[in-house]
Amino acid sequence: MDEKLTIPLTPEKSPAKMRSEEDKKLLIQRLKRVEGQVRGIQKMIEEDRYCVDILVQVSAVNAALKKVGYTLLEDHTRGCVTNAVKQGEGEETINELMKVIQQFSKS
Repeated sequence: MDEKLTIPLTPEKSPAKMRSEEDKKLLIQRLKRVEGQVRGIQKMIEEDRYCVDILVQVSAVNAALKKVGYTLLEDHTRGCVTNAVKQGEGEETINELMKVIQQFSKS
């Protein structure tokens, strides 16, 4: 698998199953929390805080973003990929999914 892992954005595509308002709300809340954590890290750097304390916060941001990513990955697999397989378009969609998993697991 020597294919380049960069996956182009496809704004013309939309999810097979739209996210519920509750699901969107939870994802947005989580991302807003991450945004606040990133601002906190910026402030810690401005204040010349201890490196280890900053690194702990960076790790927390990474974990929070991974959680968002895994949630979206599960949604994509259960919705878009499942739908594509049912419609006979599974090969291309599964290849795309595998690229996404590889790219995501590198981060």
